[in-house]
Amino acid sequence: MQKGGPLTVISTRMAALAIFPVMNVIRFDKSGAGGGATPLRCDVKTGDTWDLSPLYAKPGDWAGDFTVLQADFRAIEAFRGRVGESAQTLHATLECDKRISQLAEKLHHYASLRAAEDSSDATNLGREAQLQNLLTKAAEASSFVIPEIQAIEDARWSQFLADPVLADWRCRLEKVRRLRKHTLTSAEERLLALGHSALTGHDETFSQLTNVDMKFGMLADEKGVERSLTQSSYSSFLEKRDPELRKRAFHQFYAEFVDHKFTLASTLANSVKADVFGARARNYPSAREAALFQDDVPVSVYDNLISTVRANLSPLFRYYALRKRVLGLPELHHYDTYVPIVPDVDKVTTFDEAIELCLAALHPLGGEYVSALAGGMKEGRWCDRYENKGKRSGAFSSATYSAPPYILMNYKDDVFADVFTLAHEAGHSMHSWYSNRTQRWQDADYPIFLAEVASTFNEELLTHHLLENTRDPKLRASLINRQLDDIRGTVYRQTMFAEFERDIHRMEEAGEPVTLDTIRQTYRRLLDSYFGPDLVIDPELELECLRIPHFYSAFYVYKYATGLSAAVALSQQVLATGDAARYLRFLKSGGSKFPIPTLCDAGVDMSSPAPVEATLQLFARRVEELEKLLS
Repeated sequence: MQKGGPLTVISTRMAALAIFPVMNVIRFDKSGAGGGATPLRCDVKTGDTWDLSPLYAKPGDWAGDFTVLQADFRAIEAFRGRVGESAQTLHATLECDKRISQLAEKLHHYASLRAAEDSSDATNLGREAQLQNLLTKAAEASSFVIPEIQAIEDARWSQFLADPVLADWRCRLEKVRRLRKHTLTSAEERLLALGHSALTGHDETFSQLTNVDMKFGMLADEKGVERSLTQSSYSSFLEKRDPELRKRAFHQFYAEFVDHKFTLASTLANSVKADVFGARARNYPSAREAALFQDDVPVSVYDNLISTVRANLSPLFRYYALRKRVLGLPELHHYDTYVPIVPDVDKVTTFDEAIELCLAALHPLGGEYVSALAGGMKEGRWCDRYENKGKRSGAFSSATYSAPPYILMNYKDDVFADVFTLAHEAGHSMHSWYSNRTQRWQDADYPIFLAEVASTFNEELLTHHLLENTRDPKLRASLINRQLDDIRGTVYRQTMFAEFERDIHRMEEAGEPVTLDTIRQTYRRLLDSYFGPDLVIDPELELECLRIPHFYSAFYVYKYATGLSAAVALSQQVLATGDAARYLRFLKSGGSKFPIPTLCDAGVDMSSPAPVEATLQLFARRVEELEKLLS
């Protein structure tokens, strides 16, 4: 999930101290394989594309607003040195920043969507680059605001918050104020902002190395056709029925990582060092606590997740044993864990049929939810449906306060998993739709911790709907297999990743060397623990940690596991009671509270292990059911 904005798009990225949200872009990268020629953007039917006219009717209008922002962003500097003069001056500062931020949000939303629909278009890329340069200047211009807010002494601050003029800003200001002891002086904040690119350059190095410079060669598929082995196609090779093809793909793919292992290990180590530097610069006890502090998530939630998953590994090992037996393998390797146990159901689902399936599954959420989503997906053209040349791969939902919650898809009629992807992204979009209609602009933006709940909740309802309405044992087994692999990938696997992030940051903070050898040793211990005795660990798999992009946004992946666990608990609650009122209040709450109390209000206590345990109990029941279906 990427959040951005004007004055604060940069401070979010550089200083992690944003007052304002900017743009809520939630990405869930799932790619489907398909055949046929890929059309150019100009050849795609208008009805299959999103309608961006609520943002800008034509590109020239964007250019006009860009000119306005160029002239207007320095208006905030009129408040330098004056933010704490009075409640009225603070209010004026906030409203000025809000006005500039909303304009930048709109510009950023349009530019990013245009680039996503066709990144081969030089105009689209130039628009994004042009705006980013301006946002960097805007961030520098506003870098004094938060330090001056934090400098207001406590008694005076209490008087400010009690003043009615700041009533609409109280929630946001209280969130900012709690960062007081982690906010530096204006001069220091400016230096950190200026040094952001240098301190995070390892991320760009990793991206360029793995996505551009590294070449994985060609590989003959199951039909003998030579195909490029790439970061994107690797996963599709691992889903092939031919075990020898999966094995060749794994070893050929990782041979390139073996050749670059020292560079990649150095890049990851420098990312860890930057995290630790940032935490120490801002007076946090650790990098992990710095990351969790933003959402007011206790470290105990993180540790409970790990301990609860570790206490429930036996159903996972049982699933691996079932996979080995059904696939008829003498040995089970990591590259055998992605091919569906049940061959894909030969099913063609048009995009319009997928919409109807999702709407039927989401019926328990009530008429308003279903009709709003139906209107957006049909007449409102929220969704850019199909692949075209230059289009971003995978899928995402992207929303701003004043525009529809758009969805990018690369939908394939013959890939049934794409129906689940559509439900997932619709969950994000409806979360934004409800939040933006209910909350003030400054309180509407919700954190990733909550975002992953709404999306996976929809997938749970879709799974339930399909299982309730099928008597075909093969389709039922396929759906259960899919749910098992989702929980395995989202809870078990992401928790292993979270434990790895915790351990390597602890090493750096303790002054221990973070090198290729220590990274591999740390990861190998986790592989042995999470895969159990019956899965053969190939030595190359120890390098898997060097190819995970999420590790360059540390302490992010645990939110996938907590998000799915909360979604399972909430979906079971709605289905059992037939009452979606508490869940809808959750969607409407936006960012008006921190994640843990927000979910508590909805009936799920993530500070306890109960939601994670419930999800893993569901996993165990599904393993048992799949064993019976396949016996």
